[in-house]
Amino acid sequence: MFVKNRASSASSGSDFGAACSPAAGGGVVANVAAIDEETETLDEEPRNIIMGIIAQLRKGMDLHRVTLPTFVLEPRSMCERISDFMIHQDLIMSTPAKDDPTQRMIDVLRYFLSGWHIRPKGVKKPFNPVLGEIFRCRWTLEDGTESVYVCEQVSHHPPVSAYYYANPENGVRITGECKPRARFLGNSAATMMEGGSTVSFSAHPGEVYDIVAPNIYARGILFGTMYMELGDTATVRCAKTDLVCTVDFKTKGYFGGSEANAIAGKLKRESTGEVLYKIAGKWSDQMWLHAPKSDKTNLLFDAHNAKSAQMLVEETAAQEEFESRRLWQNVANAVVSRDMNAATDEKSKIEDNQRVIVKAREESNQPWESRFFVPEGEGWAFKFLQDIPKEPTEARNWLREMIFKKTDNPMHAKFWASPHLQGAASATSAGSQ
Repeated sequence: MFVKNRASSASSGSDFGAACSPAAGGGVVANVAAIDEETETLDEEPRNIIMGIIAQLRKGMDLHRVTLPTFVLEPRSMCERISDFMIHQDLIMSTPAKDDPTQRMIDVLRYFLSGWHIRPKGVKKPFNPVLGEIFRCRWTLEDGTESVYVCEQVSHHPPVSAYYYANPENGVRITGECKPRARFLGNSAATMMEGGSTVSFSAHPGEVYDIVAPNIYARGILFGTMYMELGDTATVRCAKTDLVCTVDFKTKGYFGGSEANAIAGKLKRESTGEVLYKIAGKWSDQMWLHAPKSDKTNLLFDAHNAKSAQMLVEETAAQEEFESRRLWQNVANAVVSRDMNAATDEKSKIEDNQRVIVKAREESNQPWESRFFVPEGEGWAFKFLQDIPKEPTEARNWLREMIFKKTDNPMHAKFWASPHLQGAASATSAGSQ
């Protein structure tokens, strides 16, 4: 049975490797003295814990194996967090019917920029998924069509989350992989968002929009007020239509300067450098489009008045062991209830169990097999792409069956190697509901 997504998503994280990502829902913080939408000031105890961890680091160090305290966790997995970029999917449902390639590019740009305003309060990061973890959901849109999404953790070290989204009836497909690489920068921690995503429309064969995301920074982790910001340059490029858009995400820096969450960009013909539009505004508020040869400025996206698609997710109790919400539910419940000791204990059970099953596979020379994705070049591709029917309604039904059916592969069905840990997790879950 599928249920509507809860208003506040539960999220949490394990290490700096998925680092301080913006996400939907209200992140819960232990012992926080003051908090607003984007900043938080820690009390002495949690600040001392962070300082103790940082004392072991050096500038430029890779942080994806560094375990963070649970009070900086958002109560849900990165596999679920990525689905935030589908919340405003309605922005590209009518795009395939548009004849003007520039308007199609603007629609894709609008869609891409719409996902960043969804984030927890303060500085939080989602759980770092275990190898083989999956998150599956679907949406029924106002036009009566259905969209599906699946994300799978295809690598744990380094962390790689591959995902596939489709709305066959409107001919929209989004694929990609998230490869966060974290670095310690002194009073900041940075997540370099390697990987990328592609948007394509079945009505326009060969027209692929390649997207590179901005990087994410957690500021003030040593002293001052902690806050999250996006920085550096993002790009949306379509080689077939000769269009490219670069968007600079402005950072405030140590001495101020740029306005918080500001962006500035240009949409150009790549071959000639001709600027067709300029982009300005705030990714957390309103963004605007301006044609250089016109006095008119058009609203590109308004974060406060945008429609949100209602996600449908199978009830947690009916999910498989590798599904994100079932796997992390005890950690998420403890984070939400501000029980950081319980959150730490439950997170350790998952991490300890993962080490046990990885060791067992190594001893039996059994390589891990990804369930939904296969390596392709430097990235990952949806394993069943060539099997999808061409007729839209048939494709919708086929994808729903393929993505949401129960697995018959023991490797994908059973996460808990220890009955003791599984029993403890089930008991905790039962007591928290």
